[in-house]
Amino acid sequence: MAEQEKERLEEEKEPEDVCGEPNPADGVQDDSPQNDNSGGGNSLDDDSHESNPDEEETDWEEEAEDTASRAGDGSMTWAEKKAAKKQAKQEKKADAYKEKIDQLEDRVKRQMAEFENFRKRTEREKQAMFETGARSVIEKILPVVDNFERGLATVPEEKREDPFVDGMNRVYKQLLTELDNLGVKPIEAVGCEFDPNLHNAVMQVESEEYESGVIAQELQKGYTYRDTVVRHSMVAVVE
Repeated sequence: MAEQEKERLEEEKEPEDVCGEPNPADGVQDDSPQNDNSGGGNSLDDDSHESNPDEEETDWEEEAEDTASRAGDGSMTWAEKKAAKKQAKQEKKADAYKEKIDQLEDRVKRQMAEFENFRKRTEREKQAMFETGARSVIEKILPVVDNFERGLATVPEEKREDPFVDGMNRVYKQLLTELDNLGVKPIEAVGCEFDPNLHNAVMQVESEEYESGVIAQELQKGYTYRDTVVRHSMVAVVE
């Protein structure tokens, strides 16, 4: 009985010793979670380098608070700086556009002025050509007028009522009327003071009727066309 009791006590004691001894396998199992945790620690360290929205929001709030505090001191806020920069850019762009518009307006004004000068110059040239052509025609007609005057001057007084003479006289007067309508005017000569711009003195005569330097006789009638001399009067001037 004593031996059986002793063996029973030993059997009961043996499991307690086994449980109390350190188990290598258990130690390995305990170490593995620690290794896993260390690995997990490294991954967190790696993630710490990435941007964190919470940290960015915090930075933005700090910046906003900083700008707000500076605004209280009278300094320009970040929003005001941004608005001022935008306004400066817009003003610069507007100035560039205005400069371009001014250049285009100046170019248009110059072209309009050049065109107006060209129009006036063309009008003057056309008028000058017309005047030249008209003068040329008038100069060729004046000898015809002279011949009418010479022919009618030779008609005796008793034949002035002749139908042929009357018809020629009517043609002569019509010719003078048309020349007058065109601006052709005869130059006054007899009894007027000699004017070298209008008269051409071909001889000097003595006269009791007119003073010296006055035209006593007209040898060929002169004419003007629109205030310009077409033909000078050929006159005799008193000595």
